[in-house]
Amino acid sequence: MFTGFTEQTAAFLWGIRFNNERSWFEANKATYLSAVQQPMRELGEELYDHMVAAYPDLWLNLHVSRIYRDARRLHGRGPYKDHLWLSLRHENEDWTCRPVFYFEIAPEGCSYGMGFYSATPQTMERFRQEAMADPRPLTALTKRLHGQRLFHLEGETYAREKPSPSPLLQPWMNCKRLSIECSLPYDEVLFSHALVEKVQAGFDFLVPFYRHFSALCQQA
Repeated sequence: MFTGFTEQTAAFLWGIRFNNERSWFEANKATYLSAVQQPMRELGEELYDHMVAAYPDLWLNLHVSRIYRDARRLHGRGPYKDHLWLSLRHENEDWTCRPVFYFEIAPEGCSYGMGFYSATPQTMERFRQEAMADPRPLTALTKRLHGQRLFHLEGETYAREKPSPSPLLQPWMNCKRLSIECSLPYDEVLFSHALVEKVQAGFDFLVPFYRHFSALCQQA
């Protein structure tokens, strides 16, 4: 059972950011295993159990990232990641263009939400066309998002504004890819089981958004 991250979690992640080399990692590997890897796995398993029980039709799988960077994609960086994440994603092998639920922890704190990072340009164009043809579903989701203060829309945008059926929907229309995200600092919530309940409630809130964007992928 997840009992919380600790001050050692943040200390290790800051440490690997500034000492990204094998000797430092090996000397601090025990801290990584107990303060980072184990609680991430425990958190992921509890979130997975909740989502599968509540939404079996989403067909989600749990994935917890490894700390080791792909040696083919170092691009001058060290061999270790200084932020780690878990995701609940569709069990289909071709999951990369689909939305995912995620939780990420970094030296500065954590974030969680729903990401639609790898949507193809064709999928995003279909998203815009559907919103232009019938803005009501996206309008309802936008009002849902604006009715709370925890999550906000993030994403890479186009320099030139895309057409939009209303000013309310303009931020969505301009996204090349997007996420709906909440960020948290290191505090008593991260250090306790309360984090599980907080993220579960957040994922519950985001399920309608996940369904909306998943439907776009099913049309491909």
